[in-house]
Amino acid sequence: MLKARQGWMYAVAFALVAAGVGYLVVSGISQEKMYFLNVREALAMPAGQSHPARLFGLVLAEGLDRPASGLGANFVLQDKDDPSQRLLVRYSGAVPDTFKPGVEVIVEGTLSGTTFDATVLMTKCPSKYQKDEQGRMRPPGYTGS
Repeated sequence: MLKARQGWMYAVAFALVAAGVGYLVVSGISQEKMYFLNVREALAMPAGQSHPARLFGLVLAEGLDRPASGLGANFVLQDKDDPSQRLLVRYSGAVPDTFKPGVEVIVEGTLSGTTFDATVLMTKCPSKYQKDEQGRMRPPGYTGS
């Protein structure tokens, strides 16, 4: 009788540990999920959705505002394929040395209205991008149009 009870206790304990590990795996995966979009795709997303996203595009000279402290920048990100598609980006962290107008950048953050609030700003490393069949530079694994 006692051995039968111990078996159930082990089964329940194992089920609880397995459920906890499963929850941690699923929640970790969902937190790391992020869309990789160009500016045009980000602007086409339905309003009110603020999913974390990673955008890439060109930094325009017009609209570039960097405070004297050196931290942060407000700038306009232009779609590489459709120059008419532009998005204002606000970033408050350390700016890479290679950040300047005309440079391709990748920003991570959330879209709120017509402004993208970036938490990460990276300048593009040309060796990490590949040309697609139409000759456009795309990050590895990019499947957008």
